[in-house]
Amino acid sequence: MKKLYRSRRNRMLAGVFGGLGEYVNLDPTVLRIVWVVLTVFTGFFPGFLIYYLVILIIPEEQSI
Repeated sequence: MKKLYRSRRNRMLAGVFGGLGEYVNLDPTVLRIVWVVLTVFTGFFPGFLIYYLVILIIPEEQSI
């Protein structure tokens, strides 16, 4: 079973989009661009709040 983790290898800040990209088989850059566009058009605060909550909720990938 596939699990969602924050990536340790593909990260810019906290690895949220790297892990999400691996989970859904999409390029994390596409997810980051979509997030930036949505955050800009929703007034910044909701996007940053959701990102912070996701950092707290999604566990970091275990090191091998």
